Amino acid sequence: MTRSISILGVTGSIGASTIEVVDELRRNGADIAVEAVTAGGNLSVLAEACRRLRPRFAAVADPAGLAAARAALSGLNVEVGAGPAALVEAAARPSDWVMSAIVGAAGLEPTMAAVRRGATVALANKECLVCAGPLFIQAAKAHGATLLPVDSEHNAIFQVLTHPERVERLTLTASGGPFRTASREAMAAATPDQACAHPRWSMGRKISVDSATLMNKGLELIEASYLFGFTEEKIDVLVHPESTIHSLVHYVDGSVLAQMATPDMRIPISYALAWPDRAAVSTARLDLAAMGKLTFEAPDGVRFPALGLCRTALRTGSAATTALSAANEVAVQAFLEGRIRFLDICRIVEEAMAALEAEAGFSAKSPSSFDQVRAVDQAARDAARRIAVNLAAA
Repeated sequence: MTRSISILGVTGSIGASTIEVVDELRRNGADIAVEAVTAGGNLSVLAEACRRLRPRFAAVADPAGLAAARAALSGLNVEVGAGPAALVEAAARPSDWVMSAIVGAAGLEPTMAAVRRGATVALANKECLVCAGPLFIQAAKAHGATLLPVDSEHNAIFQVLTHPERVERLTLTASGGPFRTASREAMAAATPDQACAHPRWSMGRKISVDSATLMNKGLELIEASYLFGFTEEKIDVLVHPESTIHSLVHYVDGSVLAQMATPDMRIPISYALAWPDRAAVSTARLDLAAMGKLTFEAPDGVRFPALGLCRTALRTGSAATTALSAANEVAVQAFLEGRIRFLDICRIVEEAMAALEAEAGFSAKSPSSFDQVRAVDQAARDAARRIAVNLAAA
């Protein structure tokens, strides 16, 4: 295998797993050159990543962090940049494969820079599709970019979507998160650490909270609709605590194809990196006899209203999905900072979307430019912040 790659978001959980895959493939003879990496503010982890990957360029998100980043990366023979423009530069540099793993809406513009130069983009950033799905897909087609889903659920669908025109429906599986069997009373008192204690995956705190509310699965439903071209009513969600079946594709002849594997993000990452081939990686092999059984249950829409909010937003239009994602980012951050309670997250999202509908009436609207996407995003954040302040003061 010969690849030139860039990793946007190298210090997060997806970035760490990508480094492990690259290290192993290199040991096995793959020729993988790293053009660029980006990070938020964790300079010690960025420095270690640069020692292992040997990139030509590294960028940090904070424009005021240039001097500190240069000091942390001194002696590593890497060019350093800082700020949003540097993140875009990292994505625009000439690698043929880009891992898009920057968390949140901050990942949209760098990922678009990779799309606009026709790169193969391994997509682990949800907001690219949730905030700007139609525009993002249109841009990928116009520029000849290839989108390879990295989320385990979408990657699973991608692997078994052999005849898209003969599909009846899709099913996304969800682990159920740390509160799958918890009462509403227990969830109301949940702490950030409890919400981040995912039973199956090791992830960053924002996505861990999203998994605890099932907002993550709702966002994945929106992504699947935009990515694979299926309407909301043709996408199901099934709680599957073992996280062994990652998604299912139902065909018109009654066949159901499922991709199964141990819960390890190195599997979808290696698939995206080696595609259209497969690479040998030393992940734990699935032993169904040892597992004994696989269990499934319908999601509880009362305890986990996020799924319903996401379905409503998807039916409403892409402006609504943009607003939902932005309001959720604000609400999750407020919860992680201890300013609101766990159950307030979905309340804030719902009220912010209702406020924007009343003020701007975005029903059935679809932003026609990224400037319009940013305007909806900002309006939703402002509304969510106002609501969060009022809840904190109550």
